[in-house]
Amino acid sequence: MTKRILYALCSAVLLALPWLGAPALTLLVAFVPLLILQQELADADAGQTVQVSGTGQDPKKEKGKKKSTKAAEASAPAAGRRTNSRVKPLSRTPRLWPYLTLTFALWWGATTWWVGEAAVIGAVLAVVFGTALNLTAFMIYHAVWRRAPRALAYTLLVVGWISYEYLYICGEISFPWLTLGNGFAHDVKLVQWYEYTGVLGGSLWVLICNLLVFEAWKQRRHLQSWIAPAVAVLLPVIVSLGIYYSCEEPDQKVSVEVIQPNFDPYNIKFTLDQSEQNAVMLELMSRAPHNVDFIVAPETAIDDTPWEQLVSLAPSVRQFQELIRTSYPGTTIISGATTAQRYPDYEHASATARTDGKIWYDFYNSALAIDSSSNVRIHHKSILVAGVEKMPYYNIFKHLDFLTVDLGGITGQLGVDSVRKVFTSPQGTRFGVAICYESIYGEYFTEFIRNGAQLMFVITNDGWWGDTPGYRQHFSYARLRAIETRRSIARSANTGISGFINARGDVGETLGWDVRGALTSQVGLHDRMTFYTRYGDVIGRISWYVFALGLLYFMAYRVRKRSHLND
Repeated sequence: MTKRILYALCSAVLLALPWLGAPALTLLVAFVPLLILQQELADADAGQTVQVSGTGQDPKKEKGKKKSTKAAEASAPAAGRRTNSRVKPLSRTPRLWPYLTLTFALWWGATTWWVGEAAVIGAVLAVVFGTALNLTAFMIYHAVWRRAPRALAYTLLVVGWISYEYLYICGEISFPWLTLGNGFAHDVKLVQWYEYTGVLGGSLWVLICNLLVFEAWKQRRHLQSWIAPAVAVLLPVIVSLGIYYSCEEPDQKVSVEVIQPNFDPYNIKFTLDQSEQNAVMLELMSRAPHNVDFIVAPETAIDDTPWEQLVSLAPSVRQFQELIRTSYPGTTIISGATTAQRYPDYEHASATARTDGKIWYDFYNSALAIDSSSNVRIHHKSILVAGVEKMPYYNIFKHLDFLTVDLGGITGQLGVDSVRKVFTSPQGTRFGVAICYESIYGEYFTEFIRNGAQLMFVITNDGWWGDTPGYRQHFSYARLRAIETRRSIARSANTGISGFINARGDVGETLGWDVRGALTSQVGLHDRMTFYTRYGDVIGRISWYVFALGLLYFMAYRVRKRSHLND
């Protein structure tokens, strides 16, 4: 019992370490203790069974039969005899699922506990849903291992796990924070090939390496058994380093300033008068050189733009435009804002529209692109935080959106954009803006690039989580987006980490937690389309098909085997 718990704890620690700042290579062996535990329990289960032969009746009943009956059966024609190969358990064997639950719950709890700083229920649900998906994938593997060829079990573990990760990326209830491939966000030199596979390629690498190491461990006395896992570990690393050192920064660059106003999101951000906040932001913006191309402010920096039809008349927008006209001609200011769109009547309202009884309207978490022209361009956040910015399965549970967590801003079901808008600066630079949560979704991020973006901005408010690993993890995921798309990223946070990331995922100058300031840097412009940008999470989609086919094959295999035994 103690040994099995230690196996579970060992896997939990190895899984959690990369998200806590340790080298990500621990992931390549993190499942091995669980695999050893699974085999031990499967072997124990097999060792506590007995083959029952004869008429198929209960062994206790057969024991009481008369010798004459046995003699009669012995003299019966061979063709008339039946052998029942049913396996009868002699005692209950230990179950695997409690140990798996312990591993995955500890993994999720140790790495996402910080969600509770904003909403305890959010942290609890993250652990519950994440553990349930991981547990399901591993239990399917366990079931197949006991009843079918091992190759099929291994295949279903790999594609099943990736399928559930892909589901957590694309599903209505989505929080793909612990996708295995995300564990390399601090070790980007190891995964430069994400430009071909995305983070699911990292998950595939982790799972394959663990299975090969496990197989080598079973034959550990034979040195040649370690060749395959060594190649599986080293070859992707060597390829990645080759890509990393051959990747060069482009000659074409633009000047970008990011500001970090550092407003406490609980006590200041949504209580301090907007004019006072603007005064701070304008002072930070004024530190930029006069030839700066972009100035980037964080998510929800502006809160006085109620109607998009009149956004250019909002006091904050007019102040920013005045700054551009007087001091920064040709500059584009990117700023987060809360906006609203009004509809003439119910017939023209969106599916997410709300009403006060008189009018129909949508609230949006938006990004504004402001320049010297009177036209203010708007992008709406499209991937919303479940339980805060949206009610999952809104068409069914729309009347329950009052249950969403109020973090001080607009809550309930927000509106979304159906397209990823790409804007053009006065100098001709094409850029996209990802808002907060959107930056952890690789395939979503690529849509801006396919629409022509040469440069990406990320605006966020990471102050909700306090000085915890949350904001650091969030920043590191932007490094993976840079590698996948080969686009430089400028990131502005209310507080947390603001700074610059180049196309290799290298971090430039940054502003840390609880710091008010501004940074200016030269940022490269890229036009190349990566394989991942073109095709997205193809590994996830293929895994779904293979997983479904594998389950069908397993069921057919079991039916055929039972038919054979009954013949």
